[in-house]
Amino acid sequence: MSDSNYIEIFTGDLLVVQKIISELEKHDIIPVIKDETDSGLSPIFGASNAPLKQVSVHKDELDKARIAIEAITSNSQN
Repeated sequence: MSDSNYIEIFTGDLLVVQKIISELEKHDIIPVIKDETDSGLSPIFGASNAPLKQVSVHKDELDKARIAIEAITSNSQN
């Protein structure tokens, strides 16, 4: 998404991404989720059971989205 109008704001596991999606939707922001689950070859050794998800938002909604993300990530770290 390098030449698009969407900016990646978070990469993490499904549980946190679901919280972020919910919070963004409360602020009328529709995120784009990139799921690496079926992205091709996976390493045999050291494979993670929880593939990461990427959350992106439109650049016009970036400031509102960052506020929502900070609230969630700061609460999960406490």
